[in-house]
Amino acid sequence: MFANSRTVASAQTGPHDKLAERVARHRDATFRKPLAAYSAAAFDAAIAAWRDAGGAPLIIDAGCGVGESTLRLATQFPDHFVIGIDQSESRIVRGKDWWGDVWPENFVWVRADLVDFWRQLYDAGIRPVRHYILYPNPWPKIGQLARRWHAHAVFPTVVALGGVLECRSNWGVYIDEFALAVTWLSGVQPHVEVWAAPAGVEPVAEPMTPFERKYLASGHGLHRCVVTLPPR
Repeated sequence: MFANSRTVASAQTGPHDKLAERVARHRDATFRKPLAAYSAAAFDAAIAAWRDAGGAPLIIDAGCGVGESTLRLATQFPDHFVIGIDQSESRIVRGKDWWGDVWPENFVWVRADLVDFWRQLYDAGIRPVRHYILYPNPWPKIGQLARRWHAHAVFPTVVALGGVLECRSNWGVYIDEFALAVTWLSGVQPHVEVWAAPAGVEPVAEPMTPFERKYLASGHGLHRCVVTLPPR
């Protein structure tokens, strides 16, 4: 039953016709949503852990879920520090008996509202060198555009943080929209590719997340957008 994930179904077959208007609106407006009550403490704890570890180049694993991607990034980049962020405490604290490798020390998980955490990073002048958004909920219905990260009011802040920004999805439209929004906000053209497919493309050697593993096993094409952005 593992390889049973259905492909994304949507009446939308290309970038949303309202995307440009929404991105421009968010670019030109000030985002004034109040921080969640727990956000300040969560941010302070994560940044304290990073600084206590020596303030190494910072990697953000946004929406880390059960934390597998955080562990893999910390292992892949031992001279960096990884902050894995998820809004679900149950996912973060869930048992990690599936991790059979050496436990890295250069990371921390934190339960936080991503919208708040991104804004707090920016306001504190902290800029990650790498930034991952791996398999976010695609919200594929045409009326759900505002729920996609690249159409959210916080996305100009995400782009302004700079660094190597990478987004992965099993829905190509999401990645195409993500790339367009990045270009409109930064003037930088991202690299977009189908980097694992049912046939014709060599799959990733080691999936980064449980979703990636399940999508590969289910025969989905995987898409990604990678761009190097100047911090602002």
